[in-house]
Amino acid sequence: MTLDNLMADTLMAPLMASEAAETPDALRRQIDRCAPLFQDLGERLRRLAPRFVVTGARGSSDHAATYGKYLIETQLGLPVASIGPSVVSLYQTPLHLQDSLYIAVSQSGRSPDLLRLTETAKAGGALTVAFVNDETSPLFQMVDVAIPLCAGPEKSVAATKSYLTSLFAFLQMVAYWKADPALLATVADAPGWLEKAMALDWYPGLSHLAAVRGLYIIGRGLGAAAAQEMALKCKETSRLHADAFSAAEVIHGPLALVGPDFPVLALTQDDATLAPTSDAIRRMVGLGATVLSTAGDIPGVVALPAVAGVPAELAPLTAVQSFYMGIHRIATDRGLNPDVPPNLAKVTETV
Repeated sequence: MTLDNLMADTLMAPLMASEAAETPDALRRQIDRCAPLFQDLGERLRRLAPRFVVTGARGSSDHAATYGKYLIETQLGLPVASIGPSVVSLYQTPLHLQDSLYIAVSQSGRSPDLLRLTETAKAGGALTVAFVNDETSPLFQMVDVAIPLCAGPEKSVAATKSYLTSLFAFLQMVAYWKADPALLATVADAPGWLEKAMALDWYPGLSHLAAVRGLYIIGRGLGAAAAQEMALKCKETSRLHADAFSAAEVIHGPLALVGPDFPVLALTQDDATLAPTSDAIRRMVGLGATVLSTAGDIPGVVALPAVAGVPAELAPLTAVQSFYMGIHRIATDRGLNPDVPPNLAKVTETV
């Protein structure tokens, strides 16, 4: 499918798909507008030399923080921990975060528990940074460094471009913090890679999920965040129960469910996780499971097309981009409207 044909089809697709298709342009906006902000932040972080990093987020934004965790830990060698907002909002616990970096991630920037957590992190001595789409939000005004996601308006309940621009914000931050020419080149090329991913058709593979009740989605390392996000989207758009697991963890207790009546969607990227993840995929194929995978060269899998040669740091973004362009069709096949999931609202405010 050509990009022009895809864009024509997207005009008639649910809002979720049309918003997801805007992601490459949103990345370009983030580069154009925020590169100077990330450069200044990178210089500040090199001077500060934080001892550790903590994140605050919920839902898709917390999945983005998982990607940030692996990226920071593998590129910079700093430990990253996610703080549950209820530690502050309900348990009212002071936080001791001297010499640390705190990163809040949010589309709306309005959830009371995340605001309380951010206030407490700042009072506890952390440098506070926020990646936020809504620049009028309290969170955007509250932090030391506010960086807009530049996703633009997002009306579908299911977040798409705001999720991918959140991952991209982490990539930009780490590239400038590390001052790494290779990562900076990856940032510059990212919109083009996502356009290639958008043109790939995952629907034939995902159609295997239209009549099932549940599945596992596995990834490892940088790919863990993509698995988490895909599992959430299966639930909220298609009422399809999906659990995300590391390819290492799934071969323990969860493997007991895998078999002919329980499919698996397996993600890979070309880094140190590829060989062990491929071994786990082969094991699940051997159990008779229907395994949909970006590792299309493994005998017995249902191949999900992947962008050839994509940098490992971008592979989770391209996989999710392709997934977004197909999962809304599974929701429709199951008689659902992917733009209006039952029981959900666009902005979720928790305490």
